[in-house]
Amino acid sequence: MKLKQRMVVLCAVLLLLGLAKIFLLDGGEGSAASRRDLRAFRKMEAGLSLSRGARLTHTLQSPWEIASQWVGPREVYPEETPELAAVLTSLSTARIERADVGYKGTQLKALLVLDGGQKVVFKPKRYNRDYVVEGEPYAGYDRHNAEVAGFHLDRILGFRRAPLVVGRYVNLRTEIKPVATDQLLSTFLTQGNNTCFYGKCYYCRESEPACADGEIMEGSLTLWLPDVWPLQKHRHPWGRTYREGKLARWEYDESYCEAVKKMPPYDEGPRLLDVIDTAIFDYLIGNADRHHYESFQDDGGASMLILLDNAKSFGNAALDERSILAPLYQCCIISCLPASVRVRMSTWNRLNLLINPAERWSSELSHTAGPGIRPCPPSPG
Repeated sequence: MKLKQRMVVLCAVLLLLGLAKIFLLDGGEGSAASRRDLRAFRKMEAGLSLSRGARLTHTLQSPWEIASQWVGPREVYPEETPELAAVLTSLSTARIERADVGYKGTQLKALLVLDGGQKVVFKPKRYNRDYVVEGEPYAGYDRHNAEVAGFHLDRILGFRRAPLVVGRYVNLRTEIKPVATDQLLSTFLTQGNNTCFYGKCYYCRESEPACADGEIMEGSLTLWLPDVWPLQKHRHPWGRTYREGKLARWEYDESYCEAVKKMPPYDEGPRLLDVIDTAIFDYLIGNADRHHYESFQDDGGASMLILLDNAKSFGNAALDERSILAPLYQCCIISCLPASVRVRMSTWNRLNLLINPAERWSSELSHTAGPGIRPCPPSPG
């Protein structure tokens, strides 16, 4: 199903809450909140298109210092970021000073250090844009372009909870191997005329390397969050078991949300609403693999749910995995009383603005990429 059609389906689900809109958590501000969200939407639209080749000209700060100062408990970057294009340009062009195997995880990645000491995560291309991943909705390798598209969708939705991501081509012979650690170099090999590497991770195998086109490899670069904002990992309350024949409780208990609402950090503060926002985000990109999530440490539940690791997305554009929306339909439709959990009015308003007209949805995401590669896979006919 096309992305804009997926938006229609999602909004149909949200429409079931229409009669209860007065009870949404943001309160009874109603039309005032709608006007505020409309102004924010217009700002987003105006700043959506990013200039290629933009540079910082008005400051002595490095792009990494600027991006670091953007981060706060509830956002990775602010609503107005005139320097964003320049920071992304730096991310896509800065010299690579060091390359190592990626941090622990299940999927292949490399940890790079750019000029100025900025750490980034490199995810290599594993599939062509039009490749369809069959099987379970979480099957297959990471899709590097899904990280890029996910970041720009985060901008469009106004969440601002995804780290900065850009697409980049790297020359493995001249940019990576001369600065690579021995551990990473030991995983390089050649297949035909193509240079490949398999790195180190739970599922990394010498028999399944990522291969460049000759020596040029396409991939995504994700900006590492500042060390002054250490992360804390949480098991997602709607995570899957990943075991055949064994269901998680939420998959058979429609009242599961009632139990979640009694557990910290979901019993108070914004965390459960963040989980619902994330379910909407994941449904739109087709990500059924958010088994854990990160927030900032020692936040008492006040930190945002950070939209990290969005690469298990856009695997099959014809598949709409409704179970991804379980936090939304279990927490919102069970009860519409004022004390129950609901979708944010700001999220509701943004989705309504995007769906009208529906054609805007595909257009917005297709023109956000700015510096680097184009993220979006082709839409099925």
